[in-house]
Amino acid sequence: MSDPILVTGAAGFIGYHMARRLLEQGRRVVGLDNLNAYYDPALKRARIEQLVAFPAFRFEHCDLADRARIAALFSAQRFPSVVHLAAQAGVRHSLVDPHAYAESNLTGFLNVLEGCRQTACRHLAYASSSSVYGGNSKIPFSTSDNVDHPLNLYGATKKANELMAHAYAHLFALPATGLRFFTVYGPWGRPDMAVWLFTEAILRGKPIRLFNHGQMKRDFTYIDDVVETVVRLIERPAVADPAWSGTAPNAAVSFAPWHVYNIGNHRPVEVNELVRLIEEATGRPAIRELVPMQPGDMAETCADVADLQAAVGFAPNMPIGEGVRRFVEWYRGYTA
Repeated sequence: MSDPILVTGAAGFIGYHMARRLLEQGRRVVGLDNLNAYYDPALKRARIEQLVAFPAFRFEHCDLADRARIAALFSAQRFPSVVHLAAQAGVRHSLVDPHAYAESNLTGFLNVLEGCRQTACRHLAYASSSSVYGGNSKIPFSTSDNVDHPLNLYGATKKANELMAHAYAHLFALPATGLRFFTVYGPWGRPDMAVWLFTEAILRGKPIRLFNHGQMKRDFTYIDDVVETVVRLIERPAVADPAWSGTAPNAAVSFAPWHVYNIGNHRPVEVNELVRLIEEATGRPAIRELVPMQPGDMAETCADVADLQAAVGFAPNMPIGEGVRRFVEWYRGYTA
């Protein structure tokens, strides 16, 4: 059988779906996760239970910040491709526990970079975030835009990941592809994100808090579209752009084998509209609590995906109404 792909964060939302798709394609997968308690570990264990049903899956219960264990894992296996999706997520949580972001998103990512470097990994695809756009107000967000003004520590660590990956791409010729995810949702999703939070509250008859009075817009991106995009990108390691110029630098590419892509649906939806669609899917009314904008939040996100479409012949396109319907159907089955 072929050498396995390493998927970090395999017990997480995107990591679970990524590992499952690769396994369904007949690939061998090593899935790594620390099963931390940022949200209910029972959900993470349930995802892993789904994956271990595949004979070609092996689970490594390990923290990315454990330098010795990560080095030993890479040395023992020598992964040809790594899909790095593990991170301390959440914008608002970064306001109360900033050290968790340094340990996971900076130290942990450095350990992954070193593992890839020391074992001649052929391609590192790693999770970034739309949060890197920070104070940018030009819509849609383009990967060629400057992203030097983050609004929260989470976004700052993701920008740091892109810079760290570039240094390794330049110094050690490590092909590195950054994946700027835009508000991913769908079955097996995260309980701290809007689609889950609102669905749970509406079905329980509890109020939902709508920041900025529900007028924020998000580029909600369905999980199957995300996975399809990443699977295609795995087979396209980043390459140096011979047209890159230091006098007029394009922020999306480089003279090194490094590239960043937006992974978004490129159709922003107002949160008030999201609530209406969940009401429709559940058949229940929402109890709205309108509150001001929270520190660190962005008013709107929207992905320019023209370069992604050109690179892989695909871009996320799931209509939000259908995606919400599928999530609500899954949620009712999972919580029954």
